[in-house]
Amino acid sequence: MAKSTMKAPMLAKMFLAGAKNLEAKKEWINELNVFPVPDGDTGTNMTMTIMAAAAEVQNLGEDLDMASLAKAISSGSLRGARGNSGVILSQLFRGFTKGISKYEVLDVVILSDAFQKAVETAYKAVMKPKEGTILTVAKGAADKALELIGETDDLEEFLAKVIAQAEYVLSQTPEMLPVLKQAGVVDSGGQGFVTVLQGAYDALVGKEIDYTLEGTQASSGVVKISQQAEQDIKFGYCTEFIIVLHQPLEEKGEIDFKAYLESIGDSIVVVADDEITKVHVHTNDPGLVIQRALTYGSLSKIKIDNMREEHQEKLIKDAQKAAQEQKQADEKRRRERAALEEAAHKIPKKEMGFISVSIGEGINEIFQGLGVDYIIAGGQTMNPSTEDMLNAIEEVNADNIFILPNNKNIILAANQAASLMEEKNIYVIPTKTVPQGITALINFMPDSTPEENAARMTEELSSVKTGQVTYAVRDTIIDDKSIKQGDYMGMGDSSILSVGKDMEQVTKDMVGQLADEESAVISVYYGQEIAEEAAQKLGGEIGEMYPNCEVEVHYGGQPIYYYLISVE
Repeated sequence: MAKSTMKAPMLAKMFLAGAKNLEAKKEWINELNVFPVPDGDTGTNMTMTIMAAAAEVQNLGEDLDMASLAKAISSGSLRGARGNSGVILSQLFRGFTKGISKYEVLDVVILSDAFQKAVETAYKAVMKPKEGTILTVAKGAADKALELIGETDDLEEFLAKVIAQAEYVLSQTPEMLPVLKQAGVVDSGGQGFVTVLQGAYDALVGKEIDYTLEGTQASSGVVKISQQAEQDIKFGYCTEFIIVLHQPLEEKGEIDFKAYLESIGDSIVVVADDEITKVHVHTNDPGLVIQRALTYGSLSKIKIDNMREEHQEKLIKDAQKAAQEQKQADEKRRRERAALEEAAHKIPKKEMGFISVSIGEGINEIFQGLGVDYIIAGGQTMNPSTEDMLNAIEEVNADNIFILPNNKNIILAANQAASLMEEKNIYVIPTKTVPQGITALINFMPDSTPEENAARMTEELSSVKTGQVTYAVRDTIIDDKSIKQGDYMGMGDSSILSVGKDMEQVTKDMVGQLADEESAVISVYYGQEIAEEAAQKLGGEIGEMYPNCEVEVHYGGQPIYYYLISVE
């Protein structure tokens, strides 16, 4: 039977199922990262973004309306957004929820309009939108939704065709971005978006699915989701009820009852007290379970679900459980923040303060030595969320606050936090690397105005060239370089500069492409896996290569990246 409308409870289920589908495939989406680095994080960032919203949705319970659902999705994803892909996803949700919040019943026309608003909002959030990304895939879906108005009012047919178009556009992203084609992958953010839509559609149609991937050939542009064979579910009926006992169930009686249930089912839970016993079992014959239970007392709240039809509900509950765990973690952070706020009241207020994203004991100390008030743990290995930024802003007792993201994938989240903060003036300095963050702080002048400092600090970023040395997690070809799993890679600000089996040689080759006749200072920050002796030796060799440059060696302590190099 065709479905032409839906209400808030169904949309909530679809949203949670989309979140669950994304969570199930996050590691695979991480592997679609163009650069074969060990911290590809698109899937993780998008998952953490949508799970923050899922926590808000889960808190609404079953009795919810469209306005409250829209607010939960929008606010949860905005504050939980991590990385560029997560911020863009949150903006898609923000625009979409604007399109539905005023309605209690949704149809094809309203949903199509919501898709348009989603894309419009997301494009506005990105200063220089690039085609061949999640934005392009979302636009393809929205264009198809608009085209379908008047052709069908069946929501299942509508969403199926929208997803099919999104999958097609995704498959074409390598033709739009040569770097994707060379790496043999589709856009990871676009794949994440399609994955959310696929999960939502599965909830709408009540499909029984297995979220295990059959294949991971990204070039197809489609996540392969196989339907779970019916015979793979050994016991098909989830049976639950309460026994109102005629008399207390003695230990032996409880053991005998459990043994009987084990003979005809699994997933058994029997919780008994003196008056009632709660029973849960998966079985192929609920009637036998009920007959035996009636020998102990009368039954109430009987619930029997055919799991071959209701498997989707399990997936949604999994998402709700994850959301609850996220809520508990958020509450813990809230308590910790409250304690910090109490301590902050003892710190005198100042005109200008600093927040820096950083990871690594040595790099943290450098930032603190340069006057940073609050360090957000994270960076390339874990992008902090908009919520993390807002919490940090609250901790810094200053009217004007400068944020140093120190990673190109964190700048959007910082800008989003700045747009949500009304009580303080926030200046996001678009630092893409740790060395740029250090340079920005060095160029801060206490006697200048916040606006003058922001302009100067931003202008000086162009004087810094950064290189990072890590290892490859898979074979690929990038920037016309053949890379094998386990190779060391020297990565510049926008490309891979050197590849090889010898870490020190790869590092020196990378520096050779960063330094020129105008270079004056080369700074080496060595990671947690590098011994000081090895780092000092490398610094000496670089100094011999560039006798006119001052070479500084510092302990960074950063994970995954063996060396961070800056050339100024």
